[in-house]
Amino acid sequence: MTTENNNYQDQSLFSITWPLFIEISLHMSMGIIATLILSSYSDNAVAGVGVANQITNIFILVFNVIAIGATILIGQNLGANQLDRARQLARSAFGVNVWVGIVMTIIVVSFSGGFLKFYGLIGEVYDFAYTFLTITGLSLFLEAISLALSAVLRSYGHTKETMIVTVMMNVISVFGFFIAIKGWFGLPVTGVAGVAFSIIVARVFIIVALFYFVYKKLHIRLYIKDIFVINKSDVKGLLSIGVPSAGENLSYQFSQVVITGFIAFLGDASLAARMYIFNISMLCFLFSMAIAQGTQLLIARYMGAGNYDRALKRGLRTLKIAMMVSTLFSLAVAFIGEPTLTVFTKDPAIIAVALPVLWAIVFIEPGRAMNIVLMGSLKSVGDVRFPVVIGIICMWGVAVLFSYLFGITLGMGLLGVWLAQGLDEWIRGFFALKRWVSKRWARKKTLQKVS
Repeated sequence: MTTENNNYQDQSLFSITWPLFIEISLHMSMGIIATLILSSYSDNAVAGVGVANQITNIFILVFNVIAIGATILIGQNLGANQLDRARQLARSAFGVNVWVGIVMTIIVVSFSGGFLKFYGLIGEVYDFAYTFLTITGLSLFLEAISLALSAVLRSYGHTKETMIVTVMMNVISVFGFFIAIKGWFGLPVTGVAGVAFSIIVARVFIIVALFYFVYKKLHIRLYIKDIFVINKSDVKGLLSIGVPSAGENLSYQFSQVVITGFIAFLGDASLAARMYIFNISMLCFLFSMAIAQGTQLLIARYMGAGNYDRALKRGLRTLKIAMMVSTLFSLAVAFIGEPTLTVFTKDPAIIAVALPVLWAIVFIEPGRAMNIVLMGSLKSVGDVRFPVVIGIICMWGVAVLFSYLFGITLGMGLLGVWLAQGLDEWIRGFFALKRWVSKRWARKKTLQKVS
């Protein structure tokens, strides 16, 4: 066992997680900042961009198939001291995502109008959504590459570098947003189109920075040939982990498409309120996401080294911390709900719809924390099919079904939709907890090693 391997084994959760927390906070804050800036321009712009982002997120999850597989497999190989294998997987992840990104870019740009018509958008909301989706769609392939490179850096524990890149990317984006909406430096106000172009500029920057860090910190050179000569066994391994792992997230995004259609039926006020509440609620679960991702990285290494008990205990300790913190944050958000909402909008109709929902997140967020932490832990040990099976059943059989029942049939509106999604989070969380403590994943790994 080399010194390098010992460092990977002994890296603390805190050293991995605090940069992840800042990075995720910055990613989420971009949505909040963009919403704030756009709300001063038009509430319809907020609604349109929110729907366009939801469509874009579905395609970004396709890119995450390879990124998730790379994170887990590279981590397991580092834990097993297979360093050359880990580097080869990094090259393959980069090459595959280049091609996936190109294909998805063509699809989004070609069919953006058809995607938006699914939501039943009309008028100004549709126009804003179409403009934003077609422009940002042109740079989706850059997002695919950046996700692969970020996953490689995080797998090696270099979370500070991805955090630094995110900080600088946010500065560029926000600067562009203000130019587009406020007309800084005497430049014309370009609205949603200007905001979209700012995102493209930021994506170009992040690619350059990530290539630099992969070379500087990991000593991995990526060449054009890595795009055309890809190890087939690597692709198979990445997909075997990534497809079922990302399947849960893909199911979630598609279910959200349907649920957003229900909300659109409730009216523009509910659609705008959804966007504002979503951005506010992100403050409640960003800690859970950060500590869950850090835990995933460590558990993958423990599994590679065969430390199953250490992996089990790490998951349960993280669960307790995440549920406690998310409960405290959601309570704080609920208590200051009205003044927080007035930062985003002065429309009394939107505020009236949103206020009751802010109290509903107190019920939702602890269940979401359980779900995020334990489903992520299960993926990192290779138990990848269970999360997607439970996810598909619960998201569609609980979240979608009861969103329609509570929100539309019973007339509870947006509050009913949010309660239905909370019920989904809790049910999936309890299934994940039962699976995790049963250690069925450890027995499978033991049998594989014996055979």
